[in-house]
Amino acid sequence: MTAAALTARLGDAQRDVRVAHLNGGSGMLVSGLVWIASGVVALTAGPRAAMLTNFFGGIAIFPLAMLLNRGLGRSGLLADRNPLGDLARESAFMMVICIPLAFVAAMVRVEWFFPAMMVVVGAHYLPFATLFGMRLYWALGGAMIAAGYLVALGGGSVAQGAFVGGGLELAFAPLAWLAARREPQLAGA
Repeated sequence: MTAAALTARLGDAQRDVRVAHLNGGSGMLVSGLVWIASGVVALTAGPRAAMLTNFFGGIAIFPLAMLLNRGLGRSGLLADRNPLGDLARESAFMMVICIPLAFVAAMVRVEWFFPAMMVVVGAHYLPFATLFGMRLYWALGGAMIAAGYLVALGGGSVAQGAFVGGGLELAFAPLAWLAARREPQLAGA
């Protein structure tokens, strides 16, 4: 296969991901709302309840985003032969195996849970630049990683960490959706 053919195949695979998942905006929205809910729980029920809200809410992000995508007329499913499906699974697996580090950080200082989660989630977003073919994910991933370190070094509260993480995702979701409006849909998507 020629370089041009490989580039075209990658472009088609990325377009399939963008169309199926509305450029990932639905996932960002749902995730951002989980973070915000965690911040509210931190203020009302305490840090440990906020951490559990983020963890269990995080489990629901993908299925809820899929429902939202379907409600908005997208399949949420990649084409059977899309080679980028493995990258999506690998990125999700990387994040899942790193989440315990945030709980370990919280054992040292409970305020470090959400900054550590921002770093984990931000790192999870970086491969999405290739998965979706969008530099937006480098910006989101970099912003989450930087914010995680800044909140931790600045001594932010548990609630502040949750609100910063959620605010970043909620700020980027409309950018992803705006770009999705310009995306020509694949046949049958």
